[in-house]
Amino acid sequence: MPDKPSKQNPAADNASAAARPRLALKRAADNTGAPTSRAKPVPANKPVYPKPRGNTWTAASNPEEAAAQRAIPVRQAPPVVPKGPSDSVRLNKRMADLGMCSRREADDWIDQGWVRVNGEIAEMGVQVLPTDRIDVDRAAQGHQEQQVTIIINKPMGYVSGQAEDGHTPAVALINPRTRWRDDTSRTRFTPGQLRGLAPCGRLDIDSIGLLVLTQDGRVARHLIGEDSEVDKEYLVRVIYDDREKDVRSVFPEEKLALLNHGLSLDGQPLKPAKVDWQNPEQLRFVLMEGKKRQIRRMCEQVGLKVVGLKRIRIGNVTLGNLPVGEWRYLGVNERF
Repeated sequence: MPDKPSKQNPAADNASAAARPRLALKRAADNTGAPTSRAKPVPANKPVYPKPRGNTWTAASNPEEAAAQRAIPVRQAPPVVPKGPSDSVRLNKRMADLGMCSRREADDWIDQGWVRVNGEIAEMGVQVLPTDRIDVDRAAQGHQEQQVTIIINKPMGYVSGQAEDGHTPAVALINPRTRWRDDTSRTRFTPGQLRGLAPCGRLDIDSIGLLVLTQDGRVARHLIGEDSEVDKEYLVRVIYDDREKDVRSVFPEEKLALLNHGLSLDGQPLKPAKVDWQNPEQLRFVLMEGKKRQIRRMCEQVGLKVVGLKRIRIGNVTLGNLPVGEWRYLGVNERF
């Protein structure tokens, strides 16, 4: 029933009646969540975000506001990524860098539970710092002491590594019958020494001379690791312009200089070498690297043809009087 107008104050009644629609609009806005006519307008260039309540976001109170919330992305803090020390490395690499063993040996020792980091048994793949203490069980040290390194005078026709194209690997020559009779080592040969015996560097099938095979990862890393500084010496018999005798007298000096430094293989410059004449038909090469068929390919670039190649030294270890096809153990006091 509509309110009756007051007879005593008609102006007040008129003001009250005018305010009723606005009050009704405010109540409706309070119930629906829609902005009232008195709400401050939001600038067009300022994004609107839902208001947080504690650690959660409040849900919209009507469909229009819900759509607006879905259209505006909620800003969130970037995920926290734990930062490790920049100088941390895998345990197996750290052990190899320290000269304790090879990476493969380190993995074997870790798998056996022979390695501790700061007193705790290490797990595979763990990261360590230079300040971490690494201890190795005596079982691993004893295992390493039993590993052998063998020097062999490889004949022509044998490959250095795995058998390929029907050719026999040099390791097939290792047996009691082919051991050099003048070998001074007291090590007794056992078939187990052939397990994991790997060549340290290649020697082509048509090359002869000193080849090192080892079970010791430390030796392998020292000889063929990325940071190896062990040099290797070769005697190389060559032909120039079909001339087999007194090649030295006709071979240009500038080409000999190129053999020492200035050539590239596979798009990469070679390290400086030492190349000089051993006799009128034979060159002496001293290299700090060992790319595939490196000497033969170097000679081809300067017009030389290699007809014989023999490695006679690796570091401080020489081939000496070791007969072709025979082998000996690396001496206790020998160091590459």
